[in-house]
Amino acid sequence: MAERNDAPAAVGDPTTSDPGPDFGPALVPVTREVDCGTAKLLPDVDRPRAALLTVDGAPQSYVDLDEPTYLEFEYARRIGHVLDAVAEPGRPLDALHLGGGALALPRYLGATRPGSRQQVVEADRGLLDLVREHLPLPPDSGISVRAADARAALESAPEAAADIVVADVFGGSRVPAHLTSAEYARAAGRALRPGGCYVANLADSAPFTFLRGQLANYAAVFARLCLIAEPAVLRGRRFGNAVLVASQEELPLPEIARRVAADAFPARVEHGPRLRQLIGDAQPVRDEDAVPSPEPPAGAFSVG
Repeated sequence: MAERNDAPAAVGDPTTSDPGPDFGPALVPVTREVDCGTAKLLPDVDRPRAALLTVDGAPQSYVDLDEPTYLEFEYARRIGHVLDAVAEPGRPLDALHLGGGALALPRYLGATRPGSRQQVVEADRGLLDLVREHLPLPPDSGISVRAADARAALESAPEAAADIVVADVFGGSRVPAHLTSAEYARAAGRALRPGGCYVANLADSAPFTFLRGQLANYAAVFARLCLIAEPAVLRGRRFGNAVLVASQEELPLPEIARRVAADAFPARVEHGPRLRQLIGDAQPVRDEDAVPSPEPPAGAFSVG
Protein backbone atom coordinates (compact mmCIF):
# COMPACT_ATOMS: atom_id res chain seq x y z
CA MET A 1 0.00 0.00 0.00
CA ALA A 2 1.57 3.22 -1.09
CA GLU A 3 1.41 6.84 -1.93
CA ARG A 4 1.12 7.54 -5.64
CA ASN A 5 2.59 10.56 -7.35
CA ASP A 6 2.97 11.69 -10.93
CA ALA A 7 6.51 13.03 -10.81
CA PRO A 8 9.17 10.73 -12.31
CA ALA A 9 11.96 10.31 -9.82
CA ALA A 10 14.62 7.62 -9.81
CA VAL A 11 17.08 6.96 -7.03
CA GLY A 12 20.41 5.21 -7.00
CA ASP A 13 23.88 5.81 -8.33
CA PRO A 14 23.72 5.81 -12.16
CA THR A 15 27.29 4.57 -12.33
CA THR A 16 26.24 1.33 -10.66
CA SER A 17 22.69 0.97 -11.96
CA ASP A 18 21.88 -1.52 -14.68
CA PRO A 19 18.78 -0.59 -16.71
CA GLY A 20 18.20 -4.28 -17.37
CA PRO A 21 17.42 -6.10 -20.58
CA ASP A 22 14.42 -5.47 -22.84
CA PHE A 23 11.99 -8.28 -22.07
CA GLY A 24 9.80 -7.87 -25.16
CA PRO A 25 6.57 -6.15 -26.18
CA ALA A 26 4.63 -3.50 -24.29
CA LEU A 27 2.56 -4.62 -21.32
CA VAL A 28 -1.21 -5.04 -21.52
CA PRO A 29 -3.89 -4.59 -18.83
CA VAL A 30 -4.57 -7.68 -16.71
CA THR A 31 -7.28 -8.34 -14.12
CA ARG A 32 -7.19 -11.51 -12.02
CA GLU A 33 -8.66 -12.82 -8.80
CA VAL A 34 -5.82 -13.63 -6.39
CA ASP A 35 -5.83 -14.90 -2.83
CA CYS A 36 -6.39 -11.49 -1.22
CA GLY A 37 -8.73 -9.87 -3.73
CA THR A 38 -8.85 -8.54 -7.28
CA ALA A 39 -5.43 -7.73 -8.69
CA LYS A 40 -4.96 -5.44 -11.67
CA LEU A 41 -1.90 -4.63 -13.75
CA LEU A 42 -2.38 -1.20 -15.28
CA PRO A 43 0.23 -0.29 -17.93
CA ASP A 44 1.71 3.20 -17.78
CA VAL A 45 0.85 5.20 -20.91
CA ASP A 46 4.21 6.99 -20.71
CA ARG A 47 6.33 3.86 -20.16
CA PRO A 48 5.43 0.91 -22.40
CA ARG A 49 7.23 -1.63 -20.23
CA ALA A 50 5.92 -0.33 -16.89
CA ALA A 51 2.79 -1.13 -14.90
CA LEU A 52 1.03 -0.31 -11.66
CA LEU A 53 -0.15 -3.25 -9.58
CA THR A 54 -3.28 -2.75 -7.47
CA VAL A 55 -5.26 -5.12 -5.25
CA ASP A 56 -8.88 -4.16 -4.61
CA GLY A 57 -8.04 -0.67 -5.83
CA ALA A 58 -5.14 -0.11 -3.42
CA PRO A 59 -1.76 0.54 -5.09
CA GLN A 60 0.69 -2.23 -4.21
CA SER A 61 3.67 -1.79 -6.51
CA TYR A 62 4.97 -0.14 -9.66
CA VAL A 63 7.59 -1.71 -11.91
CA ASP A 64 9.37 -0.65 -15.09
CA LEU A 65 10.88 -3.81 -16.55
CA ASP A 66 13.36 -1.86 -18.67
CA GLU A 67 14.41 0.50 -15.86
CA PRO A 68 14.43 -1.32 -12.52
CA THR A 69 16.06 1.62 -10.75
CA TYR A 70 12.95 3.74 -11.36
CA LEU A 71 10.80 3.87 -8.23
CA GLU A 72 7.43 5.57 -8.68
CA PHE A 73 6.07 5.55 -5.13
CA GLU A 74 7.41 8.07 -2.64
CA TYR A 75 7.81 5.52 0.17
CA ALA A 76 9.66 3.13 -2.17
CA ARG A 77 12.13 5.85 -3.13
CA ARG A 78 12.73 6.54 0.57
CA ILE A 79 13.50 2.87 1.14
CA GLY A 80 15.70 3.04 -1.97
CA HIS A 81 17.61 5.95 -0.43
CA VAL A 82 18.21 3.83 2.68
CA LEU A 83 19.39 0.88 0.57
CA ASP A 84 21.81 3.22 -1.20
CA ALA A 85 23.19 4.65 2.04
CA VAL A 86 23.66 1.61 4.29
CA ALA A 87 26.77 0.33 2.50
CA GLU A 88 29.35 1.60 0.04
CA PRO A 89 27.99 1.96 -3.51
CA GLY A 90 27.72 -1.28 -5.44
CA ARG A 91 28.49 -3.60 -2.54
CA PRO A 92 26.27 -6.72 -2.71
CA LEU A 93 23.93 -7.31 0.22
CA ASP A 94 22.12 -10.35 1.56
CA ALA A 95 18.50 -9.22 1.79
CA LEU A 96 15.25 -10.66 3.07
CA HIS A 97 12.11 -8.97 1.70
CA LEU A 98 8.86 -9.53 3.59
CA GLY A 99 6.08 -8.75 1.15
CA GLY A 100 6.68 -9.00 -2.56
CA GLY A 101 4.09 -7.13 -4.60
CA ALA A 102 5.56 -6.76 -8.08
CA LEU A 103 9.12 -7.01 -6.64
CA ALA A 104 10.00 -3.36 -7.25
CA LEU A 105 12.48 -3.07 -4.37
CA PRO A 106 14.24 -6.43 -4.99
CA ARG A 107 14.65 -5.42 -8.65
CA TYR A 108 16.03 -2.06 -7.54
CA LEU A 109 18.53 -3.60 -5.13
CA GLY A 110 19.62 -6.14 -7.71
CA ALA A 111 20.27 -3.38 -10.26
CA THR A 112 22.12 -1.01 -7.92
CA ARG A 113 24.03 -3.73 -6.07
CA PRO A 114 24.73 -6.54 -8.56
CA GLY A 115 25.53 -9.87 -6.96
CA SER A 116 23.18 -9.34 -4.03
CA ARG A 117 21.46 -12.46 -2.74
CA GLN A 118 17.80 -11.76 -2.11
CA GLN A 119 14.94 -13.82 -0.71
CA VAL A 120 11.39 -12.55 -1.15
CA VAL A 121 8.46 -13.86 0.90
CA GLU A 122 4.93 -13.16 -0.33
CA ALA A 123 1.86 -14.79 1.23
CA ASP A 124 -0.39 -14.44 -1.84
CA ARG A 125 0.38 -17.33 -4.22
CA GLY A 126 -2.01 -16.03 -6.85
CA LEU A 127 -0.30 -12.67 -6.85
CA LEU A 128 3.10 -14.32 -7.24
CA ASP A 129 1.82 -16.29 -10.22
CA LEU A 130 0.51 -13.10 -11.82
CA VAL A 131 3.84 -11.32 -11.36
CA ARG A 132 5.88 -14.28 -12.63
CA GLU A 133 3.74 -14.44 -15.75
CA HIS A 134 3.48 -10.77 -16.66
CA LEU A 135 6.42 -9.08 -14.88
CA PRO A 136 9.14 -11.75 -15.00
CA LEU A 137 12.48 -11.34 -13.29
CA PRO A 138 15.59 -11.19 -15.46
CA PRO A 139 17.70 -14.35 -15.69
CA ASP A 140 20.33 -14.74 -12.96
CA SER A 141 18.73 -11.95 -10.91
CA GLY A 142 19.87 -13.42 -7.60
CA ILE A 143 16.26 -13.05 -6.39
CA SER A 144 14.41 -16.10 -5.07
CA VAL A 145 10.68 -15.83 -4.39
CA ARG A 146 8.47 -18.11 -2.31
CA ALA A 147 4.94 -18.12 -0.98
CA ALA A 148 4.86 -18.05 2.82
CA ASP A 149 3.64 -16.03 5.77
CA ALA A 150 6.04 -13.17 6.51
CA ARG A 151 6.32 -13.77 10.25
CA ALA A 152 6.75 -17.52 9.89
CA ALA A 153 9.49 -16.93 7.32
CA LEU A 154 11.21 -14.37 9.53
CA GLU A 155 11.14 -16.61 12.59
CA SER A 156 12.56 -19.54 10.61
CA ALA A 157 15.25 -17.49 8.88
CA PRO A 158 18.87 -18.31 9.82
CA GLU A 159 20.18 -16.24 12.70
CA ALA A 160 22.39 -13.25 11.76
CA ALA A 161 22.24 -14.09 8.05
CA ALA A 162 20.81 -10.90 6.53
CA ASP A 163 22.40 -7.53 5.92
CA ILE A 164 18.98 -6.00 5.48
CA VAL A 165 15.37 -6.96 6.11
CA VAL A 166 12.77 -4.93 4.19
CA ALA A 167 9.17 -5.25 5.39
CA ASP A 168 6.45 -3.99 3.07
CA VAL A 169 3.55 -6.24 4.04
CA PHE A 170 -0.04 -5.10 3.71
CA GLY A 171 -3.21 -7.13 3.80
CA GLY A 172 -5.18 -4.86 1.49
CA SER A 173 -4.28 -1.46 2.92
CA ARG A 174 -3.30 -2.49 6.47
CA VAL A 175 -0.25 -4.09 8.08
CA PRO A 176 -1.48 -7.41 9.57
CA ALA A 177 -1.60 -7.53 13.37
CA HIS A 178 0.85 -10.43 13.75
CA LEU A 179 3.54 -8.22 12.15
CA THR A 180 3.10 -5.36 14.61
CA SER A 181 4.23 -6.84 17.94
CA ALA A 182 7.40 -6.69 20.01
CA GLU A 183 7.87 -10.43 19.49
CA TYR A 184 7.94 -9.83 15.73
CA ALA A 185 10.47 -7.01 16.23
CA ARG A 186 12.72 -9.37 18.19
CA ALA A 187 12.55 -11.89 15.34
CA ALA A 188 13.70 -9.15 12.96
CA GLY A 189 16.65 -8.35 15.22
CA ARG A 190 17.64 -12.02 15.41
CA ALA A 191 17.75 -12.36 11.62
CA LEU A 192 20.17 -9.47 11.09
CA ARG A 193 23.94 -9.52 11.14
CA PRO A 194 25.81 -7.02 13.31
CA GLY A 195 25.41 -3.67 11.60
CA GLY A 196 22.42 -4.89 9.60
CA CYS A 197 19.29 -2.78 9.11
CA TYR A 198 15.58 -3.42 9.38
CA VAL A 199 13.48 -1.18 7.11
CA ALA A 200 9.67 -1.11 7.19
CA ASN A 201 6.90 0.68 5.37
CA LEU A 202 4.24 1.76 7.86
CA ALA A 203 1.25 4.10 7.66
CA ASP A 204 -0.64 6.19 10.20
CA SER A 205 -1.94 9.65 11.03
CA ALA A 206 -2.17 11.84 14.13
CA PRO A 207 -2.27 11.08 17.02
CA PHE A 208 0.02 8.26 15.77
CA THR A 209 -1.14 5.65 18.26
CA PHE A 210 -0.14 2.80 15.95
CA LEU A 211 3.15 4.36 14.83
CA ARG A 212 4.22 5.21 18.38
CA GLY A 213 3.66 1.59 19.42
CA GLN A 214 5.75 0.40 16.49
CA LEU A 215 8.57 2.74 17.41
CA ALA A 216 8.42 1.50 21.01
CA ASN A 217 8.70 -2.10 19.75
CA TYR A 218 11.87 -1.43 17.82
CA ALA A 219 13.39 0.89 20.42
CA ALA A 220 13.22 -2.08 22.82
CA VAL A 221 15.20 -4.26 20.38
CA PHE A 222 17.52 -1.94 18.45
CA ALA A 223 19.95 0.69 19.68
CA ARG A 224 19.40 3.09 16.75
CA LEU A 225 16.20 4.19 15.04
CA CYS A 226 15.07 6.78 12.57
CA LEU A 227 11.78 7.58 10.88
CA ILE A 228 11.42 9.02 7.38
CA ALA A 229 8.19 10.74 6.34
CA GLU A 230 6.80 13.74 4.53
CA PRO A 231 6.63 16.79 6.84
CA ALA A 232 2.84 17.06 6.42
CA VAL A 233 2.45 13.51 7.75
CA LEU A 234 4.77 14.15 10.70
CA ARG A 235 2.84 17.33 11.53
CA GLY A 236 -0.37 15.34 11.64
CA ARG A 237 -1.96 17.05 8.66
CA ARG A 238 -2.73 13.88 6.72
CA PHE A 239 -2.57 10.09 6.70
CA GLY A 240 0.53 8.73 4.98
CA ASN A 241 3.46 6.35 4.81
CA ALA A 242 6.39 6.44 7.23
CA VAL A 243 9.58 4.44 6.73
CA LEU A 244 11.12 3.01 9.89
CA VAL A 245 14.86 2.18 9.93
CA ALA A 246 16.43 0.26 12.83
CA SER A 247 19.92 -1.05 13.56
CA GLN A 248 22.16 -1.98 16.46
CA GLU A 249 24.89 0.31 15.12
CA GLU A 250 25.08 3.92 13.96
CA LEU A 251 22.88 4.69 10.98
CA PRO A 252 24.22 6.84 8.11
CA LEU A 253 21.81 9.60 9.08
CA PRO A 254 23.48 12.52 7.25
CA GLU A 255 23.54 10.56 3.98
CA ILE A 256 19.94 9.36 4.38
CA ALA A 257 18.80 12.89 5.23
CA ARG A 258 20.62 14.33 2.22
CA ARG A 259 19.07 11.83 -0.16
CA VAL A 260 15.48 12.12 1.08
CA ALA A 261 15.66 15.92 1.20
CA ALA A 262 16.79 16.01 -2.45
CA ASP A 263 13.91 13.81 -3.65
CA ALA A 264 11.20 15.25 -5.91
CA PHE A 265 8.91 14.91 -2.87
CA PRO A 266 11.22 15.79 0.06
CA ALA A 267 10.96 13.99 3.36
CA ARG A 268 12.30 14.55 6.84
CA VAL A 269 14.36 12.20 9.01
CA GLU A 270 13.42 12.08 12.67
CA HIS A 271 15.87 10.57 15.18
CA GLY A 272 17.34 11.09 18.62
CA PRO A 273 15.42 13.36 21.03
CA ARG A 274 12.72 14.27 18.49
CA LEU A 275 11.99 10.60 17.87
CA ARG A 276 11.93 9.85 21.59
CA GLN A 277 9.48 12.73 21.99
CA LEU A 278 7.25 11.15 19.35
CA ILE A 279 7.38 7.78 21.15
CA GLY A 280 6.47 9.49 24.41
CA ASP A 281 4.99 7.05 26.91
CA ALA A 282 4.14 4.38 24.31
CA GLN A 283 5.04 0.84 25.37
CA PRO A 284 6.00 -2.20 23.27
CA VAL A 285 2.97 -4.06 21.96
CA ARG A 286 2.67 -7.73 22.95
CA ASP A 287 1.34 -10.37 20.58
CA GLU A 288 -1.93 -10.63 22.50
CA ASP A 289 -2.50 -6.88 22.19
CA ALA A 290 -1.32 -6.39 18.60
CA VAL A 291 -3.70 -4.81 16.07
CA PRO A 292 -3.41 -4.06 12.35
CA SER A 293 -2.33 -0.63 11.20
CA PRO A 294 -5.25 1.82 10.91
CA GLU A 295 -7.60 1.80 7.95
CA PRO A 296 -6.66 4.62 5.57
CA PRO A 297 -9.26 7.33 5.04
CA ALA A 298 -11.45 6.86 1.98
CA GLY A 299 -9.50 7.73 -1.15
CA ALA A 300 -6.13 8.00 0.61
CA PHE A 301 -4.43 5.43 -1.59
CA SER A 302 -7.05 4.09 -3.97
CA VAL A 303 -6.71 4.16 -7.73
CA GLY A 304 -9.75 4.43 -9.94
